[in-house]
Amino acid sequence: MNPELIQPLSVARRKLIASLQQPRHRREHRLFVAEGAKCISELTDTFACRMVVATHAWYERDAMTLPRGAELLKATRADMERISSMSNPPEVIAVMEMPAEAADSVPDGLIVALDGVQDPGNLGTIIRACDWFGVNTIVCSRDTVDLYNSKVIQATMGALARVGVRYVDLPRWLAELPASRPVYGTFLDGDNIYSAPLAADGVIVMGNEGKGISREVAAAVTARLFIPPYPVDARHVESLNVSVATAIILSQFRKNQ
Repeated sequence: MNPELIQPLSVARRKLIASLQQPRHRREHRLFVAEGAKCISELTDTFACRMVVATHAWYERDAMTLPRGAELLKATRADMERISSMSNPPEVIAVMEMPAEAADSVPDGLIVALDGVQDPGNLGTIIRACDWFGVNTIVCSRDTVDLYNSKVIQATMGALARVGVRYVDLPRWLAELPASRPVYGTFLDGDNIYSAPLAADGVIVMGNEGKGISREVAAAVTARLFIPPYPVDARHVESLNVSVATAIILSQFRKNQ
């Protein structure tokens, strides 16, 4: 690595990267931040890398792993603390370009639809679960947490590179599906998921952490499901975490297939 290719992190660049913690700045610049060498390496084959910001020690040790074509910037530990969203900042951060908006087509196979999911960790974990169970598309309501939130990026553990996520007017999108496409949702009065018929090309709707599936979206659900506790008459927490419930549901769909 030629040291002349690595420039000091300027104040302007530092402010730009720090501003990407805010959704409106991410949308304005069409950029997002990935933190840590593993996360960056998982994403660089899918997302164009605009900048790499790292400490001198990281460049000395790991420069061979750098993505091609990126602007290389050297930062102090204090700089990394200013631009990182993590309590223990990593030695390397990358600024990546958001891809173009996905096409508005409806792919075959299972689709997960998220109705107002707010927690970044939940969205990231759901993306990981979809990747594990071979679901390539997630459709989100516009009030679902931003995909490029740094905590979402971290929680996906690279699965974002393999799962397409897009934001739509969810009630309208569901209403426009073919009548032959089943739409599943989880409700306390739903059918036991372990005995209910499950289609290979259904849409699985998962609701908000506190409110569940909204009334407008529930109107489009054609099959109501319930994940029963065990034993059924025991005292339990009020509900399952939405990311845990998603993984259980996807597992059952795949088992049936």
